[in-house]
Amino acid sequence: MDAIKGSELQIPDAIFAWVLDGQGGVKPLADDDIIDKDKPCWLHLNYTHSDSADWLAATPLLPNNVRDALAGESTRPRVTRIGDGALITLRCINGSTDERPDQLVAMRLYMDERLIVSTRQRKVLALDDVLGDLKEGNGPTDGGSWLVEVCDALTDHASEFIEQLHDRIIDLEDDLLDQQVPPRGFLALLRKQLIVMRRYMAPQRDVYARLASERLPWMSDDQRRRMQDIAERLGRGLDEIDSCIARTAIMSDEIARLCRSRWRGGPIPCH
Repeated sequence: MDAIKGSELQIPDAIFAWVLDGQGGVKPLADDDIIDKDKPCWLHLNYTHSDSADWLAATPLLPNNVRDALAGESTRPRVTRIGDGALITLRCINGSTDERPDQLVAMRLYMDERLIVSTRQRKVLALDDVLGDLKEGNGPTDGGSWLVEVCDALTDHASEFIEQLHDRIIDLEDDLLDQQVPPRGFLALLRKQLIVMRRYMAPQRDVYARLASERLPWMSDDQRRRMQDIAERLGRGLDEIDSCIARTAIMSDEIARLCRSRWRGGPIPCH
């Protein structure tokens, strides 16, 4: 296996290029760095930037199908093993429950024991969490721990979003007990957010489970166990989503009943 030189990974418009120092920290990539499994490189690109797009189209460091996928062709969460490497597509929740539910951010990555290449168009907040830990010196030490930390951060963001939606459902149920009807479209948006979350998080849970079972040489048994824990945690979030979807159906019936009461001359306002 030929050595990778730092100069081969220097892209003018890269978001960043860091070398993991093996002790939980990072340093900027230098031209004379030799990239190996003890100090892998994390190259993060916006695939719409011209220099990054040119590098992805031409670099001999990545297989052809990997270059195409990293350039934005893959959207659904999935993992494909390619030799000792893995091509992974994941989705990130960036936070606000007021966002359109179909605007989950896609991130794509290819990694092996020496190289991590991640790409996106819109900012992925979960990666900032991992990068912050690395800059403070308490981040991942190798490729396997990097992947675990990224998947854990993605699941943290998803779990927080699911909890926010659950809290909205509780508030709505309380309002309905007081015979208060929500604004028009409120319940429909909430239900759509839940359905879209499930559409992407179910295959993402499967990606985590697959990574836990794959014998990728750069993942330790402990890292595989942690990945399985992450898959199970996201699975519990999916169970919560299913419960919330069922509750929205019940609330929809109750709202319809209250609205019928209003049209029959009852005291209930229907917005």
